Amino acid sequence: MSDYQISRIDPTDRRGLARIDALLSQEGIRRDANLDYICGMYDENYDVIATGSCFGNTLRCFAVSSAHQGEGLLNEIISHLIQVQYERGNIRLFLYTKIATAQFFGDLGFYEIARVDDRLVFMENRKNGFADYVAKLAKTRTEGHCGALVMNANPFTLGHQYLAERAAAECDTLHIFVVSEDASLVPFAIRKKLVEEGVAHLPNVICHDSGPYMISNATFPSYFLKDETTVIESHAKLDAAIFVRIAQAMNIFARYVGEEPMSQVTGIYNQILSETLPAGGIDCRIIPRRESGGKAISASTVRQYIQNGDLEALKELVPATTFEMITSEEFRPVMERIRKAGEVVHY
Repeated sequence: MSDYQISRIDPTDRRGLARIDALLSQEGIRRDANLDYICGMYDENYDVIATGSCFGNTLRCFAVSSAHQGEGLLNEIISHLIQVQYERGNIRLFLYTKIATAQFFGDLGFYEIARVDDRLVFMENRKNGFADYVAKLAKTRTEGHCGALVMNANPFTLGHQYLAERAAAECDTLHIFVVSEDASLVPFAIRKKLVEEGVAHLPNVICHDSGPYMISNATFPSYFLKDETTVIESHAKLDAAIFVRIAQAMNIFARYVGEEPMSQVTGIYNQILSETLPAGGIDCRIIPRRESGGKAISASTVRQYIQNGDLEALKELVPATTFEMITSEEFRPVMERIRKAGEVVHY
């Protein structure tokens, strides 16, 4: 254990953040967009010589000054972050790292879940965490032709409902995974309720929580990937690698995705899934989006209508169950959050 001090960097501490950014830059890393805890290790001159961060139950943005590598400082940073997470009540921890450093984190008690080419490794601190998750899902395995949808449903629209109906019509069983992480304007508990109510008329649909293994574009780490396209491609390839293992355990032969004419990010994502899933024996089927007024129905448009208080226009884009929720007392805090949000359109 060194004598160096580790301190939390306040989000308003511009000078401290500038020092963190400088160190990350020196090591070829940039500060991730999603961080809720940042720490720095300082030497006797109050220079930042090591850093690490957290977001939710993940560890991110590690760097040690080249002048101090080999001194075990990263171990101290990781130990500090794990303690912070435990104090938050986060016992299950995850991280993304470069291929070259996966063994280091393995020695610290993290286990590989999946990897992407020569870009990244996704790891967790439970040896059988992912295996146990897959085993639990496998209990819902059915025979026949089984398909799957993964949706955020922020919130659930007529477009989501149409996609579910189209997919369910082609399957003996359709599994819908609702993204569990709370990184959206509409919280998970409400999103899942909206999905369940919106597909209640489809008897062959089973809804699942995605758990911590299927994450959204909004929180996928980008700090050691070179550009936005690489980030999107890496996320999609990681998603595919994880999904194939889930699908094999659940007898899933097809994954359905909605065509995304208005989202460049999702368009690239769908393309990567179409290219990679078949190698794992999974058909990727892109379904044209349902339209309203000549335009594809989008959750972004729904959020815009909520933000503007345009309930009449909103009614044309969501099922009755979603409209009932949006106009309920339960949804009032969410509506206020959306109204105060600066940008609600995601590309």
